[in-house]
Amino acid sequence: LLSVDDATGKITEGVFEYNEGVIPVFKFWKGYFEEKGLPNAIYLDKFSTYKVNHKNAVDNEELMTQFGRAMNQLGVRVIHANSPQAKGRVEKMNGTLQRRLVKEMRLNKIDTIEAANIFLKKIFIPKFNSQFAVIPKKKNDLHQKLNNDEKENLNKILSIQSERTINNDYTVRFKNNYYQLTETQPATVYKKDKVIIEEHLNGEIKICNRKHYLNYFCLPEKPRKEIDVKLVALTSKRPTSWKPPINHPWRTQFLINKKQPILSAVK
Repeated sequence: LLSVDDATGKITEGVFEYNEGVIPVFKFWKGYFEEKGLPNAIYLDKFSTYKVNHKNAVDNEELMTQFGRAMNQLGVRVIHANSPQAKGRVEKMNGTLQRRLVKEMRLNKIDTIEAANIFLKKIFIPKFNSQFAVIPKKKNDLHQKLNNDEKENLNKILSIQSERTINNDYTVRFKNNYYQLTETQPATVYKKDKVIIEEHLNGEIKICNRKHYLNYFCLPEKPRKEIDVKLVALTSKRPTSWKPPINHPWRTQFLINKKQPILSAVK
């Protein structure tokens, strides 16, 4: 993952990751925002992590990825390039690094991703920027610096968020796990309330309801439903053409009543 400043050509951030999924991308930009602040805009491709490429998303701007939702909450404008050539600066930088960086890593006998990230951040990027970065026409830094509270809020915004509904037994199901809400809560909670499940970058799960984090504990198994009326399981099925025998109590009662006269004779 790589970011390049459009004004100076500097490598502002770089890291080796195993994939370009939501979690690695969120970690990348979290470190960027904490160190440098929020940029005015980010120029990206249309990879599925950054943009919903389904045909239904063409006319529906509300359909967005986790990354798009987070950038929208932070107020960072996202621009999607229609081709690799459109974001030529970063593509050219990637080509340069594939030639130059790989050779330097080989000379330094770096063969793990952890060692590669240390070398990239501490040695290669500062050396590369000092040699190839240019002086911008305007020296004003347009990054919006974050205070401590705003940096802390990044944990909430840069999390994978999913909507769920509170069940009648005050449990919430998420990824085949059941979370039981406790009796003491920071706010009133009702059955069928909508909650937001937040998967934080450190693996922590939080349940948010109307800006309050709810207290819960994880159940070891699916909760069982309590039934007041005990149901009796039938071992055999009654035939559909079944008729009661002649000595059945119902038939006996019917025959007795049939033999009795409806009106008694008057003597």
